[in-house]
Amino acid sequence: MINIKKLREWQYSPFVFSFAACVLAGFMLSGAKVGGVSSFADISIAGAVGLPYSAAVFAGSMVRSIINDAVGRNIVKLSSIAFVVIIKMFLEPKNDEKICGINTGVSVLISGAAVSAVIGELPQKLMFYVFYGGLAGFAAYSAARFIMDLKHKKVIDISGSGGLSCAVVYIVAVSSLCSAEIPIVNAGIVLGAAVTLMGSYFYGQTGGVICGALTVCGAFLSSTDSGIGVVLLPAAGFLTGYMRRQKTMTAAVFFVGICFIFTVLTGLSGGNVGDMIDIICAVAVFIPAASVFSDKWVRTDIKDSSLSDMINTRMGFLSETVGELRRESEKVSQMLSKSCDTEDEIEANSAEVCSLCYRRPFCWKSDKGNTYRGFAKLAEMGEFAQESFPQELADCLHKEKISEVFVKSAREKAAAKLMEMRFSESRQLLHEQMLITEELIRSTGEKLDIRCSETAGRSIRLKLEKFGYIPSSVIAYYNSRSRLIAEVYFSSENAPENGTRICDLIADEFHLQMSCTELIRSGNELRIRVYECPHYSMEVYASSSCADNSAANGDTYTVFTDGAGMGYVVLSDGMGTGKNAAVESRMVAGLFRRLVSGGVSVASAVKLINSFMVTKSREESFATLDALCIDLDDSSLTVIKSGAAATLIRHGGNVLKVTAPTFPIGIYEHSELFTRECEFEAGDIAIMFSDGISENAYPFIKELLMGGDDIKHIVDEICTKADVFNQTLHSDDVTVIAFRVRE
Repeated sequence: MINIKKLREWQYSPFVFSFAACVLAGFMLSGAKVGGVSSFADISIAGAVGLPYSAAVFAGSMVRSIINDAVGRNIVKLSSIAFVVIIKMFLEPKNDEKICGINTGVSVLISGAAVSAVIGELPQKLMFYVFYGGLAGFAAYSAARFIMDLKHKKVIDISGSGGLSCAVVYIVAVSSLCSAEIPIVNAGIVLGAAVTLMGSYFYGQTGGVICGALTVCGAFLSSTDSGIGVVLLPAAGFLTGYMRRQKTMTAAVFFVGICFIFTVLTGLSGGNVGDMIDIICAVAVFIPAASVFSDKWVRTDIKDSSLSDMINTRMGFLSETVGELRRESEKVSQMLSKSCDTEDEIEANSAEVCSLCYRRPFCWKSDKGNTYRGFAKLAEMGEFAQESFPQELADCLHKEKISEVFVKSAREKAAAKLMEMRFSESRQLLHEQMLITEELIRSTGEKLDIRCSETAGRSIRLKLEKFGYIPSSVIAYYNSRSRLIAEVYFSSENAPENGTRICDLIADEFHLQMSCTELIRSGNELRIRVYECPHYSMEVYASSSCADNSAANGDTYTVFTDGAGMGYVVLSDGMGTGKNAAVESRMVAGLFRRLVSGGVSVASAVKLINSFMVTKSREESFATLDALCIDLDDSSLTVIKSGAAATLIRHGGNVLKVTAPTFPIGIYEHSELFTRECEFEAGDIAIMFSDGISENAYPFIKELLMGGDDIKHIVDEICTKADVFNQTLHSDDVTVIAFRVRE
């Protein structure tokens, strides 16, 4: 027997299946007709696919023509496909659907003109082949775009202009299959009725009407009899749309019943009986197909985009409002933080000392210049001594009292300056937190490239409730790579102990390989994110050692994924060594993981952590942050640093050193963050380490990276020889992490 599993895992199986499908398409569509003339579907398919597959279409069409002794009648089609194959041999259109359409149209025009010239009918048929070639080219363009979306986006995109391409492909397919001369059933009607039933069941009345109307259009292009038989199919699809909440069997029986009623009302005949057989066959196709259908493969964008725009606009406006408030607060603070006015101080002190002195008229009128300069010098003095007393006030009768008054005002100014410094720090922290709030609000309003799936969310809720789990909310969506992601929220009293069981149930429901994040608590609600496994996974190995006479390692590292497609490797080095350093590093790494997993951006998370570290106690405390952020869908790597040591990356036969002249988290009010995007792919290795690894060890680490792929051996060697390269008297905690991705 054939081992299906081994056949599917065979590396050439996609090519073999696609090649066989193209041969079959060429064979079936060779005798099809559209609008009373020979169908151009096989020509358009040949123009839309790659070189080997277009040759397969030609082979299938040629075999069918030979069997039916119709090579002469199909000479234009055969020569057109042959031209397409020849053009692809010398001018292969690399993922360009426009070139596919142009090549197809030109091939049809050249073949038709050549054959017409040979038989002497070029003037009469030239305009026909121009029109025929244009239709074939446009169909090839639409099919090529359909294939490109399916290949690269992993989705049938019927939103926007993509819907036009899908509609053209669908109409041509239905029309061609209606006249494909398949015994017993009409393949086009079976396909159209099955798609109409699928559309009405999964997308409601709108899906049923649109699919039914397109089916009727394709059937009428094939022949009037085919079109008349299914002319009321859009109405049947519309009514069946009301059954979308019911079981598939119920919807299928209702659809057959509606079609039968319409057939009876319009007059039952022999042709109508054949149409009912086609409807029953379509239902037989729908029932098993509905059980495996997923809106993962179809992008409709039927949601109201204006609502998303409104939310984005409002969030942006609110963010700007907070930003304007922050800027105005900074201006007011600068105005109020100006030092005491010297002029006011002189007037106040002169009024206290000189108001009862009989020499006041002379000092402040006749000799006002010298007197004012003397008082100004006293106001600028930090310390007062007899020998430093201003010469301008040498004849003053109240020198001791003047000195006492200015000493008092100097103390008041010093105290005011100290308070101003404290208030200034508080204001800076306040402004930094307002900036964080501004960024959080703005990021909340950003448009996400996701497709929400009401169907998947409902299936997950029903599955969990069946096994005794009561979620408060379920949100299911597909990301830009068409991977399913589900966010399941529980109240504290209904929350599971861990997410493993939830993940297994959801994976069983959709027959997918899925993973989950840890439970994240927010108030009285917990969230678990379950996600379809991405293309890449992380492979991490770490090793660490404590400094001399230290019972605990002051470094902390963590590895996690946010569930949305990003993986993180985080290393934090606390100030100093031992338990205190470990507390600081654990705090930084733990807060970073919690904030990022909760949906906060990396930049905002670092600012929040820095604000917390600065204000948590009077004692000075700080820690470095070193993180690698990897997109597990395309393996792009981002290096994130705040005061951390260098990172070494082996890529493309070279070793890249990434450094950042930034301060650690918690040093001062404004956080510093360095980010750099690096090229990274499967097989590349990144090495992270704490400050315990001296820069003298970098050449040795580079040699290890270039010498092998065993990350465990590389890490162990670096840790073992850390003391050899450390030329200082005191050792530091050592942590080394090796990271790479694998498919």
